[in-house]
Amino acid sequence: MFRNQYDTDVTTWSPAGRLFQVEYAMEAVKQGSAAIGLRSKTHVVLGCVNKAQSELSSHQRKIFKVDDHIGVAIAGLTADGRVLSRYMRSECINYSFTYESSLPVGRLVVQLADKAQVCTQRSWKRPYGVGLLVGGLDESGAHLYYNCPSGNYFEYQAFAIGSRSQAAKTYLERKFETFDGASRDELIKHALFAIKETLQGEKLKSSICTVAVVGVGEPFQVLDQQTVQDLINSFEIVEEEGPATDEAGAAPEQEAAPAADQGGSEQGAAPMEE
Repeated sequence: MFRNQYDTDVTTWSPAGRLFQVEYAMEAVKQGSAAIGLRSKTHVVLGCVNKAQSELSSHQRKIFKVDDHIGVAIAGLTADGRVLSRYMRSECINYSFTYESSLPVGRLVVQLADKAQVCTQRSWKRPYGVGLLVGGLDESGAHLYYNCPSGNYFEYQAFAIGSRSQAAKTYLERKFETFDGASRDELIKHALFAIKETLQGEKLKSSICTVAVVGVGEPFQVLDQQTVQDLINSFEIVEEEGPATDEAGAAPEQEAAPAADQGGSEQGAAPMEE
């Protein structure tokens, strides 16, 4: 994208009916590392790719617990995501204190979308440069929403945002019909496979991904690294190690070599016998 006379502030419309500052914020979401979400009737699984600024630094958190029944995964500007997750947490606490019940997921998403929309209509504000996948469970079942910097929100069966998310979307589109009746472990398996699609050949390890789950009888929790690695191994996502392949491939060569030597010696001996 290039600068033009219609992108100096968020309230200026272009002749084509576009708000460029909002589009720039949506572009920031595409530049962030990937985050994915998928749901069944009873569970919601969120996953993300962890990318560090350098080899000497740790990665920033991309999955946040909002309440026992709600969590959020982000892609884009992490600082904006942290502020919005704190706002969501405050709204859940206030609702619980007032009504002594859990805040419905859909109502929280609407409040979040209204907060984002205000930033598209005030010249002294900027849109939030982060996309949020909100997963949760309430009386009406499991829900997965995507909140856009423009103030729009959508409910999905499965979705992926961030860089190289199209590969994960393609995988989810092939498999989503099985998600509705899937078990907890099957959902996690699909989440890990979707994350692997965004890595473009890079080996999937627990150190570069985070997985969280919430479901019936199970409060929102982020799975620890050892649990995720065990799941990766059990689902056979990690390819077999190279040495085992080399040993298996070396055996035929060793067997073939003596045969070639034997044939060569026989061919060499024939003229001498004559």
